[in-house]
Amino acid sequence: MEYEEYEMRLKRIIIYPKDIQRITGKSERFGRLMIQRIKEHLKKDDHHLVTVQEFSLYTGIDQELVEEFID
Repeated sequence: MEYEEYEMRLKRIIIYPKDIQRITGKSERFGRLMIQRIKEHLKKDDHHLVTVQEFSLYTGIDQELVEEFID
């Protein structure tokens, strides 16, 4: 398997406040609040993580576009 092929398969599935900051141009604190809102909306516990897919569905931003910002 070539390196490029291997690299393309590895995509992060979890979104973090810093990612949301890059996507929205808002503060990292805003990113933390947004993750908290998503968890509340999805009835997740505090220790659960938010996926890129969940973030995309919640915000209405295409998942592929979100993935471009977190690479």
